[in-house]
Amino acid sequence: MKSSPQFSLLCLLFSFVAKALPLIRTKHVNAIFSFGDSYADTGNFAFLASPVLNDTIWTSKPPYGETFFHGPNGRCSDGRLVIDFIADEMGLPFLPPYLSHNESFSRGANFAVSGATALDFEFFVKNNLTSRDIINSSLRVQLSWFDELKPSLCSTPGDCWDYFGKSLFVLGEIGGNDYAYMLFFGWSVEQTMAYVPYVISIISSAVEMLINEGATAIVIPGTWPAGCAPINLAINMNASIDAYEPQTGCIKALNELHRSHNIKLRFEITKLRLRYPHIALIYTDYYSLTIDFLLFPERFGFIRAPLMACCGNGNNQYNINLTEACGMPGVSACQDPSTYVSWDGAHMTEAAYRYIASSWLRGPYADPPILLALRD
Repeated sequence: MKSSPQFSLLCLLFSFVAKALPLIRTKHVNAIFSFGDSYADTGNFAFLASPVLNDTIWTSKPPYGETFFHGPNGRCSDGRLVIDFIADEMGLPFLPPYLSHNESFSRGANFAVSGATALDFEFFVKNNLTSRDIINSSLRVQLSWFDELKPSLCSTPGDCWDYFGKSLFVLGEIGGNDYAYMLFFGWSVEQTMAYVPYVISIISSAVEMLINEGATAIVIPGTWPAGCAPINLAINMNASIDAYEPQTGCIKALNELHRSHNIKLRFEITKLRLRYPHIALIYTDYYSLTIDFLLFPERFGFIRAPLMACCGNGNNQYNINLTEACGMPGVSACQDPSTYVSWDGAHMTEAAYRYIASSWLRGPYADPPILLALRD
């Protein structure tokens, strides 16, 4: 497949920025505080769900974590997540999950929970968008955990303002599960699309709350192209040919939903920048780089079918069996996850997350790149 002139130019820009940014002196980041869902969760779901789900938390079983940690560790991948690579770049330890309670959080904490939503728990119960009570881990709940943690980090408002002013906040990815629950329980894409502004409003309010706590640098990720997730493709295997994007093979309607979210989120960030001109508000892009993984997989070393999961037990082109998920008995992983984009059909491999983290830190899939935003 021939690459487009635009892609070649983008790769050249990526290479230039990646080489130039390490020469920029960045201010020291004392701590990182992370929120979001399974794309950032480093173990909170396992702590929160184990009393309820007990032995059915498949992400707490092999082969999860096999690449870097050599065993399950609460992350929904074979290894490190984007937040792990960001912490490493800042010279900080991997963020401990807040619900572990026996860790030191002086260098940061992770409040993200797999399955978390932007909209509150009550919304899903009220609208019959759950067959049983979902775990209450919405963004509002995560922010309340952050509030609970504050007294152990700083003792006075002035101390807190200084401490959080020297910290990096990563707010997301959040919102994808809201849409997934709505669609799973029968809402149409059009019905779900109507709630995008509400999700964006909650994210915006969270940004303002953190600014009022003293935050000066906040990373705000968009959502990823859910129509390209092997699990969603497997669920919709009987869809007509018109339902798919011709270039990527992804589901059009799902990707349109998430593009709408990202467009509205970027517009909201623009408004927030006008209101808070001295705060570094960094939009980071899962969507565009994921599409590039699919269009130009060989550029990134993804030599396997980019829409196929590494870990699965499916006798189909996506390697997905809806009743036999990764982590279940008898379900194995591929020999080399670094050659795959998708780990388990819903989450990415460490190799994909590494590229995403680098593109957020140095560009071009961040506005502005994190290291550039943190320059002295």
